[in-house]
Amino acid sequence: MNKSVAIIGTRGYPSYYGGFETLVRRLAPYLADDGWSVTVYGRRGSAARDPLRDPRILTMKTPGVESKSLSTLSYGLTSTRHASRQRPSVALIMNVANGFWLPMLQRQGIPTVVNVDGIEWERAKWGGLAKAVFRRGAQMTAAHADHLVCDSWEIVRRWREGFGRDGIFIPYGGSEPEQLPAPDGLVKGKYALLVARFVPENTVGEFFSAAALLAERHEVVIVGSSGYGGQFDEMARALDASSDRVRWLGHVSDDRKLFALWQNAGVYFHGHSVGGTNPALVQAMACGAPTVARDTVYNREVLGDAGVFVEPRSDKIAIALHGVLGDEALQARLGAEARMRQQQTYTWDLVCRGYADALETACAQRTGRIRVPA
Repeated sequence: MNKSVAIIGTRGYPSYYGGFETLVRRLAPYLADDGWSVTVYGRRGSAARDPLRDPRILTMKTPGVESKSLSTLSYGLTSTRHASRQRPSVALIMNVANGFWLPMLQRQGIPTVVNVDGIEWERAKWGGLAKAVFRRGAQMTAAHADHLVCDSWEIVRRWREGFGRDGIFIPYGGSEPEQLPAPDGLVKGKYALLVARFVPENTVGEFFSAAALLAERHEVVIVGSSGYGGQFDEMARALDASSDRVRWLGHVSDDRKLFALWQNAGVYFHGHSVGGTNPALVQAMACGAPTVARDTVYNREVLGDAGVFVEPRSDKIAIALHGVLGDEALQARLGAEARMRQQQTYTWDLVCRGYADALETACAQRTGRIRVPA
C-alpha cells in the first residue's frame, strides 16, 4: 500500500523557526526513507533555502493571515482544507489550535495524529481571548483526534486528568555535533548563554535583569527575539548597547553557530516554564552545555540530575549562573551528565521511530477512533 502523510501546523520545510520545524526537518526525510510520500504544509517565505533539503519532500504553501493571534488558525484552516481534498493516508497535526479543523479530516475518513505541544492556554504571552481559543482547540482535539502525541510524561498526565485522553510519549531529539570552536571571539567556558523566544513564560525579563548584574564580571550572549518586536527586543538592544560584555545576536538560524555557542558556553540558562520537553534544552544537552534551568516539573523531567534549578528571580538566576561560571569541575560534570541523559532518551532516531509507529498505527486503525494508552 502506498503510504502518504500530510504534516500540518508548522511554518514549512525546511524551516529553522522553532521546535516543530526542527522536528519536521528530521522526521520528513526519515519517513521518506521508510516508504512514505510526505507533504509538508507551510507559509510563503518561511522555508529556508537549504542545500540539505530532501527533494523527496513535497511542500505546499497555503494562504493565511500573518499576525500573532491569527496566523496559526488561518494557516491551519487553509492547510487542512487542502489536505482534506488530497486524501492522504494520515495527517500529522501540530498544535491544538488546529483542533478546530479536525472534523474536516474526520469527515473524509483521514485518521489524525496530533502533537498537542504544551499547555498553550497557560502561556503569559496570550490574552484572555487567545487562551480561551487554545482551550477550546484542546477540547476539540480531545474530541476528534485519533491519536495524541505528548512530548513529556507530565503532558500525558495533564491530558489524562484534564481531558480524559491518553497520549503517546514522544519527546524531541538532539544530536551531538562535531566539536566546534567558540564563535565571535568568545572564550570557551567563560560566557553565559540564553537561547529563547522572547516571551514572558521563558523568564526572559528576569534573565535580562540578571544579565545586567552578571555582565559586571562575565560575558553574556543572548540569542532570540520575539519575532514581532516589542519590549523584550528593546531591552535586549539596550543591554547590548550599554555593556561591552553583553551581545545580542537576535534569531540564529545557522545550526552550526548555535551548536558552537552551546558547546562552548560556561553556562546555559533555560527559562522555559510552560510546555513539555523543550527542543532547545535537548539540543543544549546534546552539545554538553552546563545548564541552569528554571525549576519546573518539565525541566526536572528532562534534565534529572544534570542541571541546576533556580527560582524565576533575577537575583537567584545571577547567583546560580555566577556559581557555575566560576566552577570548572561543576561545568564538566553538568555537561557530561547532560550528554549522557540525552543519548539515552532524547535521540532523533528514537523520536522519528516513535512518530513512524504512531502513523502506521493510525493508518491500520482508520476505521474508527482508537484511544492509545500511554
